[in-house]
Amino acid sequence: MSFETLSKLSLKDLRLKRVKLSKLARREAWWGLFFLSPWIIGFFLWTFGPMIASLVFSFTDFNLLHREGIRWVGLRNYRLLFTDPNVKTAVSVSLRFAALALPVSILQPILMAVLLNDERLWARRLFATLFYMPSIVPMVSAVYIWQGIMNTQTGWINRFLAVLGIAGPDWLNSQVWIYPSLIIIGLWGVGDMMLYTMATMQGVPTELYEAAQVDGAGRFRQFCHITLPLITPVIFYNLILSSIGIAQYFLVPFVLKGPSGDPGNATWFYGLHLYKEAFSYSKMGYGATLAWVLFIFVFIVTVFLFWSSKYWVFYQAGEEK
Repeated sequence: MSFETLSKLSLKDLRLKRVKLSKLARREAWWGLFFLSPWIIGFFLWTFGPMIASLVFSFTDFNLLHREGIRWVGLRNYRLLFTDPNVKTAVSVSLRFAALALPVSILQPILMAVLLNDERLWARRLFATLFYMPSIVPMVSAVYIWQGIMNTQTGWINRFLAVLGIAGPDWLNSQVWIYPSLIIIGLWGVGDMMLYTMATMQGVPTELYEAAQVDGAGRFRQFCHITLPLITPVIFYNLILSSIGIAQYFLVPFVLKGPSGDPGNATWFYGLHLYKEAFSYSKMGYGATLAWVLFIFVFIVTVFLFWSSKYWVFYQAGEEK
């Protein structure tokens, strides 16, 4: 059918016919569902089911230490959030830490990728491997390693500073230095983000750099006007993962300081408060409420980031989303 004929047809004349699957296609679809069934069953049993159960528990006074039956309390647990001083402390600590850690977690992989993509760097593949290797070390083991490195008396950081005539800080027991310490420990595992960023940078068309060089643009201008816009998709990806990870931040401060929140409640993160209420005090109903409020907050932040991406994320296909 020619273009002129199509242009004369109205929308009512164009009908989409329902595609009928052949017997072989239906058989392949059923076999696909059969092989996916273990994951589907596991998802409903161990992920979706517990999520729904926790949502129901958030409206009850479910406590493992009480033998009496579970009572429906409605929105009481949610109202308690606004009067619980520990929640205010946990939210304040989490937001302060996020304001420091989030920019670092985004900028560090970019700086490392820029360095390792420089062809003038000797043995850059070796350095890329060395930078990536810490990310495969279990985080609990990494925390114990850093606990020794940052030890006030025997840690090699303070020993190195002592050689320079500088008195090293009390990294893990000072309210001033605990956040920088946690950020440094977090940088131990940015190797995967570094690799994503490196791969994206290597995918930038070389003719763009050649054209910029002809116009007299230096390396810094090339990075700002070519590299940075074209790697915004991976920056967006890292931003999503980092935001979710910081919102759920729990493991590192818990291994370092336990459930105490020391020093001076500086590590009383929202995840730690949730853990204490649910597993230390056995208040499963209130713990489920805290978990769902965290889920709603992360969901809102993620939706906002996806909405804002259309203004700053650039795709090479020429479309901004």
